[in-house]
Amino acid sequence: MKTIFRLLVSVLLAGASLYAAQARDSKMPAWQDPGLVQENREPMTATFETDGLKLSLNGVWKFNWNETPSSRPLDFFKVDYEDGAWGTIPVPGMWELHGYGDPVYKNVGYAWCGNFATNPPYTPTERNYVGQYRRTFDLGQEWKGKDIFLHIGSATSNVRVWVNGKEVGYSEDSKLEARFNITKYVKTGENLIALEIFRWCDGTYLEDQDFWRLSGLARDTYVFSREKDRIEDVRVVADSEGKASLYAEVSKNVTSVDFEILDPFGKSVASAKVNAAKKIAQTSLQVPSVKQWSAETPWLYTLKVTAYNKKGATENTSIQIGFRDVRIENAQLLVNGRPVLIKGANRHEMNPYKGYVVSEADMIRDILLMKQMNINAVRTCHYPNDPLWYSLCDKYGIYVVDEANIESHGMGYGDKSLAHRDDYTHAHLERMKRMVQRDFNHPSIIVWSMGNEAGHGQNFLKGYEMIKSMDQSRPVQYERAEGGEGTDIACPMYYDYAACEKYVSRDPGTIKPLIQCEYAHAMGNSMGGLKEYWDLIRRYPNYQGGFIWDFVDQALYWPSDALGTDHVFVFGGDFNDYDPSDNSFCCNGIIAADRTYHPHAYEVAYQYRSILTSASAQDALGGKVNVYNENFFIDLSRYILHWDVEVDGTEVLTGCVSMPAVAPQQTEIVELGYNEADIMEAAGLMDLADHDVYLNVRYVLKRADGLLSSGSEVAYDQICLNDAAMEPFANESGLPEYQQDGDSHVFAGTMNFDGVLADRASSWKAVFDASVGSLVSYELDGKELIEFPLVPCLARAATENDLGAGQDKRMKHWREAQFKVADFAVAQTDSCYCVSLSYEPIGDFAQIRMTYNVYADGTVEGTEEFVDAGNLANGKLIGRIGMEFAMPGEYSTLEYFGNGPFENYCDRNSSALMGHYVQRVEDQFHYGYVRPQESGTKTQIKWMRVLDDNGAGFQITSDVKFSASALPFHWKQMDVRMLGNNQAHSLEIKHLACEDKRSEGKTWVNFDLVQMGLGCINSWGAWPLMEHLVVPVEYTFNFVLAPVNN
Repeated sequence: MKTIFRLLVSVLLAGASLYAAQARDSKMPAWQDPGLVQENREPMTATFETDGLKLSLNGVWKFNWNETPSSRPLDFFKVDYEDGAWGTIPVPGMWELHGYGDPVYKNVGYAWCGNFATNPPYTPTERNYVGQYRRTFDLGQEWKGKDIFLHIGSATSNVRVWVNGKEVGYSEDSKLEARFNITKYVKTGENLIALEIFRWCDGTYLEDQDFWRLSGLARDTYVFSREKDRIEDVRVVADSEGKASLYAEVSKNVTSVDFEILDPFGKSVASAKVNAAKKIAQTSLQVPSVKQWSAETPWLYTLKVTAYNKKGATENTSIQIGFRDVRIENAQLLVNGRPVLIKGANRHEMNPYKGYVVSEADMIRDILLMKQMNINAVRTCHYPNDPLWYSLCDKYGIYVVDEANIESHGMGYGDKSLAHRDDYTHAHLERMKRMVQRDFNHPSIIVWSMGNEAGHGQNFLKGYEMIKSMDQSRPVQYERAEGGEGTDIACPMYYDYAACEKYVSRDPGTIKPLIQCEYAHAMGNSMGGLKEYWDLIRRYPNYQGGFIWDFVDQALYWPSDALGTDHVFVFGGDFNDYDPSDNSFCCNGIIAADRTYHPHAYEVAYQYRSILTSASAQDALGGKVNVYNENFFIDLSRYILHWDVEVDGTEVLTGCVSMPAVAPQQTEIVELGYNEADIMEAAGLMDLADHDVYLNVRYVLKRADGLLSSGSEVAYDQICLNDAAMEPFANESGLPEYQQDGDSHVFAGTMNFDGVLADRASSWKAVFDASVGSLVSYELDGKELIEFPLVPCLARAATENDLGAGQDKRMKHWREAQFKVADFAVAQTDSCYCVSLSYEPIGDFAQIRMTYNVYADGTVEGTEEFVDAGNLANGKLIGRIGMEFAMPGEYSTLEYFGNGPFENYCDRNSSALMGHYVQRVEDQFHYGYVRPQESGTKTQIKWMRVLDDNGAGFQITSDVKFSASALPFHWKQMDVRMLGNNQAHSLEIKHLACEDKRSEGKTWVNFDLVQMGLGCINSWGAWPLMEHLVVPVEYTFNFVLAPVNN
């Protein structure tokens, strides 16, 4: 089998190298020659380390940055070259983050597009910066007699190497390491190393990924030693039955190889000593009672490999291996025979301070966050990651789709795609081959991906055949194959719900597993509709999940002199007007660049949970719930179920249950140990019918599990035991005082309330202005509660998804609506004064009529009628149907009963819990969205209050559950179009919140009958689902505005 594999790969690469040979004959410069991807670079091997010597070259290097290739000094590598005038740069480190050029962000298209021609393999020479590096390092006597190698972990876009003035070699492929044998170039004592990196080379045409375009050395650089007689490569295929097929390549004087497998506890469980023949040693070992590797059970064994020559042992290494199977059957992806669900995310290697430079601590933090959000799979978009990432995924349990560093999106998908070009065949195949060779032994890698958005043609079909010949133990996928030839998995991008359902409704014999390589675009305030995707995934066996785009915002931390902040998180276009930019499209994260949660992260964690709880209201009142274990390999005995019952937002009962061993993919009834009588007794009630009663359950670890500490919550659910009917409005307080003063219509009276000490009374006065048709003033005990009049509101601050779909333009007439009074009247009734008014029509689409009933206790009962003005059917979508007003900033406490605690929307509230919440107004806007946009809304509200520190303010209720927000900004201050600044940053408006002195700011209150959803199918045209839109029909919204005091 190995011989066949080597033969096929050789044939494919030989054909691909034909162009390379021809190009070398034409003496094209290496950086312009697509067929020349390396000179004297060592062959790629699996990742392993021996006990040889290692010397880090990380640190500060001398650095010379050149504007163009022609302006660079050509002799900089010489030992006697004077570099005293050079600057410095850290290694690893990206040029642009250390003052050498500007960062460029592009989604599609090369970093020069719009300024220079795109003409592969030739890149522009102007602005093709060249970085030259120099440093010395010392080798002691202990290095003598060994082979010495240079390791460069990542160089963008290429690297040429000199040691002690002699040229060593050249490498392309920014995301895989380059290793060079420098034995003959080094000496004992001080040595000089010089590197040269071009910003762009012919390989850049294969690196048009959706990310920041940065240059430099992004990973570790070091020198290491190996024995002359050594292990060259090790490959392992370890299956779920305990069979380990072992293969080692060795140098010519190695006579035998010893293989030994240790179990996870360090006990030897299998071993063999194998003679080497033609520099190859291979065997199979059987491990009894093997513990299988999966993301749920990441059991790792240790493979020890020792090489021997005639004199004895010469070198050894240890590799962590996992026993598991991956295969496709009946249009399902199976891990250890089970159709796992891929609860995935795409992840770029990105640090907001250091760009591509990502530390081990960064990686561990990301995996911890993934575990906390129940993410079990990662696609390494769109290139191989640092080898350490895979080792950590092996250790902590993350499924990985490993992707080759190939994306030529800027060339399109048609005839010009590099997928069809012979001159780029070698580069395509080399990148795929080296990825597989390096990462072969990682059990976490369950799928190979040949690249992303690079068209489809011969170069990928050849790549598919090559990878299948190299590794029969894993499937291969490629998105642009569109589920056809050249992929084992249907892995589309951004299928909507209907497309997903249509595909998986077909005969399983005619389809492949559906696992979207990208879905649920998490740009800005997004992820509305994630529940609907997972409803389908949980319904259809062949729809097995997908990878959210993407894990973390790619924003960069940048100092700022804006008021109220010392930094912002920058995105494309923030640096100059010359470079092309795709603006904030780099910020699509489940979490923010600084690794804090976006509000939609809670929705991801909830929909990705693997313990699901359900019950009828009657069963839950009796303390019984159904618990479904969605895991595939573990039971639930490792968890404790904590529960509590809340009545009208107050916890009245609580308890915990040690979970039984509910088997994977099974449901059991769990008894919590209470009944309805217990709830009533604890709440002091005779009946629950008029009360809101909820059962909350959450599951926590009994003991630490990997990175998750004991007590970590992994799932929760809420079950409604009783949803009290909305109380009909009734007020018998009588008529208030009333007088008219020109356009001012003044109402006044006294409100009585239960105070903290005794019954109390407060005076109130409300003023309606006939000229503007609004409640313009409301005083409570002489203190003003209104700073901006109460008026209808039909728009919200545009989200990124709104902008991408053009909703800001489509809703222009609603967004720019002017509420000019058409008529105004005040009438006395038996129980109240009635203020009725209407506004001039908004175009010929709609007219709004308002009715306010004012009562003696200060209550204002309002009705907003949104009616047809003759052409409403053509009025297009509406942002919201609601009201808005502003209160003085000292009214900064938001109290409500509804969904929380985090912001939520009609299509993103499955994770929210109904309850009683008290929050600060200044905490409602999410500054983590890099650009200002809609934020802070809460849904399913039964009542809300906006109060000052003394408990005085307004209460708002309705006859239906409504949505609302209380923010330190008006929606127009959170809207980049209204601000007229697409480069606006959320942190730049923070000073308007007056957080240090809220009395100098405002509290903007919005309350809505309906607000449109957010959507998440994509951020460039898709709408939320129809049921989450506010369509142009007539609406009536009843609400009550009442004063409250303490």
